[in-house]
Amino acid sequence: MDPGSFVGIISGMSLIVAAIFLGGDIHNFINIPGVMIVFGGTIAATLLTFQLADVISAFKAAGIVFSHRIEDANDMIETMLEISVISRKQGIVALSKLEIDSAFLKKACNLIADGSKENMIRDTLMIEIESMKQRHYIIQDVFRKMALYAPAFGMMGTLIGLIQMLSKLNDPESVGPSMAVALITTFYGTILANMIFSPIAGKLKARTLTEVINLEIIFEGAISILENNNPMLVYEKLSSYIPNKLRRPMQNKMLNR
Repeated sequence: MDPGSFVGIISGMSLIVAAIFLGGDIHNFINIPGVMIVFGGTIAATLLTFQLADVISAFKAAGIVFSHRIEDANDMIETMLEISVISRKQGIVALSKLEIDSAFLKKACNLIADGSKENMIRDTLMIEIESMKQRHYIIQDVFRKMALYAPAFGMMGTLIGLIQMLSKLNDPESVGPSMAVALITTFYGTILANMIFSPIAGKLKARTLTEVINLEIIFEGAISILENNNPMLVYEKLSSYIPNKLRRPMQNKMLNR
């Protein structure tokens, strides 16, 4: 799991649980009908808003984001430099024979090896990048909408609880417990929105921005290889995507190739 995500989840939930224990009995915060209203209502509204396939993809993506770290941009630059050296030494045809895990990078190498024109490569790779942005936006939007729905259904549960409480005003002893149950759904909605759904949406957005940078590094690197730039020029061009303090210096062995 990503260290930041792990620390955030553990610390946030620990503080909330600790505050509950310090202030009273945790059983006061457990209400099955409230969970049904908030969580069930949020899921139902989300399924009405999005296609089932998009909702499933969103939850799968959330699991991947929190369990896998994305490739560092410096590593991607080194990969493009190595490919640049291979193309200068063995010719661009050799790029089609490289074993590459990244589908985007493989497509870029194949386009170069096939002798595609620069405009063709630019258009094809840019379409890939824009398509990825759109797919990721839908996944992010699933959690953004859930962050809006959860508090709304929490308020709905509170209204239901208040109606039930007002119907029992002839029994003063039941007013206090009934009010507590009425408010618990708002608590559930707030927790889901601010501790789960909104942070996940933010994490997905941040990951998308990082992935876009890596894809743009591949894109610009492919154009540089097509123009037969030397590794030093490729490095200077691609390193512009990374802040000065985070840039990894070009290895001497790369310069000597």
